[in-house]
Amino acid sequence: MKTFFVLLRRIALGAAIGTLPLAPAQAALELSAAIASAQSQDPWLAGSELRERALLANGTASSSLPDPMLSVGFANLPTDTLDFDQEPMTQFKVGVSQVFPRGDSRALSAERFRHLGSAQPHQRADRRARIALEVTREWLLAYRASASIALIERDRDLFEQLLEVVEASYTSALGRTRQQDLIRAQLELTRLDERLSRLNEQQQISLSRLLQWVSPLEQGPALSFAMAERPDIALPEGAIKPESLDANSLGRLLSGHPSVLAVDARVAASATGIAIAEQGYRPQWRVDASYGYRDDDPLHGDRADFFSVGLALDMPLFTEKRQDQNVRSAVASTEALRTERTLLLRRLYASFETERKRLAVLEERRQLYRGRLLREMREQAEASLSAYTNDDGDFAEVVRARIAELNANIEALDIEVQRLMSISQLNYLMAGAGAET
Repeated sequence: MKTFFVLLRRIALGAAIGTLPLAPAQAALELSAAIASAQSQDPWLAGSELRERALLANGTASSSLPDPMLSVGFANLPTDTLDFDQEPMTQFKVGVSQVFPRGDSRALSAERFRHLGSAQPHQRADRRARIALEVTREWLLAYRASASIALIERDRDLFEQLLEVVEASYTSALGRTRQQDLIRAQLELTRLDERLSRLNEQQQISLSRLLQWVSPLEQGPALSFAMAERPDIALPEGAIKPESLDANSLGRLLSGHPSVLAVDARVAASATGIAIAEQGYRPQWRVDASYGYRDDDPLHGDRADFFSVGLALDMPLFTEKRQDQNVRSAVASTEALRTERTLLLRRLYASFETERKRLAVLEERRQLYRGRLLREMREQAEASLSAYTNDDGDFAEVVRARIAELNANIEALDIEVQRLMSISQLNYLMAGAGAET
């Protein structure tokens, strides 16, 4: 009899301890460190810098004149004797020619490459923001699994103690303990073990996905993850609050998003391509100059050498099949990019509105759980345990109340994780807030 009540006091004490906040343990990989590591070693970012250098180098090269052409040859060589001094017109010629591209095509081509190159920094900024979003998502999923495991393991200890109470009561025939109470306690322990197994699997999956961003060589052969302190993710300091944005302010904000600015740079490059196509209506020039050396005549009389210079140009007279079509193609390509920009802004706007409303709902649910629901579920569990202790309650009700409290704690954790994910998504969408404010 004494043992029975000692065990019941242990369960009551465990229930009280269970209401305290979990003490965070130091994680092997903090969120901020994971984001910094992923951004610093992302191969795409390094490749983008190389692409920018290549585009700028192409711009410099395209602004230069084509290389001059050097020609060397014999002119008017007699075919009967092949003697160099037989005929007065026979000469050894050295010439050079230089092509001048159409209109301002060189400067426009360089400008086009500069616009393409200017898109790369915006694409890198968008990539870094996306990396932060993806790493945060996988980190939070792993955290949710880890924290859920801790909650279940805590309650599992209570169920083990409760099973000891039921076994002691059933064995000593004290109280109103029935065999089905013993079976129910064992069943709930089995169910908790099954939930732990699923959560461990989810945690390992999330950690494995983190490996595509964080090198396993940096963290060791195995990436461990203990209970980590939940990060306080907030909107950027000084950024416009989502709830205070009207349609015009939101439009300006999203227009400054790095992904939109990258498309703007591509649109500018394509618009320059229209001007390049229009240069096709202008002629292309070529200057030729040559020097012809003549040998003395057979009587050793002196012959004058020749110098020649000439100008050549093409004449774009029939433009319907070529120049006109090139311009139409360039215009259509530019307009297609503008529609791509419009679609991108629509997606960003829809995503922003979705996350803003989701965050508002999650904040309401968070306050409800913190303010009332968790406290009421705890009180219900304590009341059912107290009633059972005094032989005035049903064991099944004790189990249901304890499971309901555990589920409520896990649901509150899930709400918190979803809230942080929503804030992270808004942070990505507001990546242009720094340029706007």
